[in-house]
Amino acid sequence: MSGIYIIVGLVAILFLIIISNIQVVQQSKAYVIERLGAFREVWGVGLHFKVPFIDRVARRVNLKEQVHDYPPQPVITKDNVTMQIDTVVYFQITDPKLYCYGVEQPMTAMETLTATTLRNIIGDLELDQTLTSRDVINTKMRAILDEATDPWGIKVNRVELKNILPPQDIQSSMEKQMKAERDRRQAILQAEGQKKSAILIAEGEKESAILRADAEKQAAILKAEAEKQAAILKADGEAQAIRTVQQALADSMQMLNEKAPNDQVIKLKAVEAMEKVADGKSTKIIIPSQMQGLVGLANGLVEGTKE
Repeated sequence: MSGIYIIVGLVAILFLIIISNIQVVQQSKAYVIERLGAFREVWGVGLHFKVPFIDRVARRVNLKEQVHDYPPQPVITKDNVTMQIDTVVYFQITDPKLYCYGVEQPMTAMETLTATTLRNIIGDLELDQTLTSRDVINTKMRAILDEATDPWGIKVNRVELKNILPPQDIQSSMEKQMKAERDRRQAILQAEGQKKSAILIAEGEKESAILRADAEKQAAILKAEAEKQAAILKADGEAQAIRTVQQALADSMQMLNEKAPNDQVIKLKAVEAMEKVADGKSTKIIIPSQMQGLVGLANGLVEGTKE
């Protein structure tokens, strides 16, 4: 009876041993297997069985991209300024075998390599270059780290400088410099605004003066045109009056020729001669006393003719 229990116990122990040596590898994982202390193989995703007491899982490796945020490191620039810089490294394990056997404590080794690489790169740059060349530093560090960690089965995808902390006195100087630069830009913008405003005002005054001058010119032209038309109408009226007088005198002479003595005709001829004199440019005309009666006679004849 005891023998049956022993057999059952052995079968149970054997079953437990078999169950415990069945391994299921998850997605994005890899197991490094050793047999009797030597590398055997790398298990990928799926169900696997290892030989009890002979095989062992040397390391379980995560194949996902990983992020390590390293603490701030003291670095010295080319112009002897000490600052604190912390970095973030994005990496991925591409070869589990090299990762397991390439270097002792690969994460610590990569952190140390990151710090020394950062010091070497910053040591060739001055403070201003360090503050304005993050992309250059990131690119150089990624290339150097990727090449150095390749024998460890690690691929560095990206490196970022998280913070750059200069000394306090330098930060104060930089803040003052930035404030002075902002004040300078504000003064320039204000001056530009005043300049544009003055230009617009001057252009407006210029346009206004041009419009006023044009209006005055048009008014003068219209006034001159009106005066010209008035003078023409006045001259036409005077010419029409003279022609009327001439016609009246001509009719009167004809009547006198037919009815009056020749002495009256002579006097009317004298009046006609005076008319021609009055048609000249002289402003004053002296009429002899003996001609005044004749002028009255001519006016009477003209009025009689009109009637």
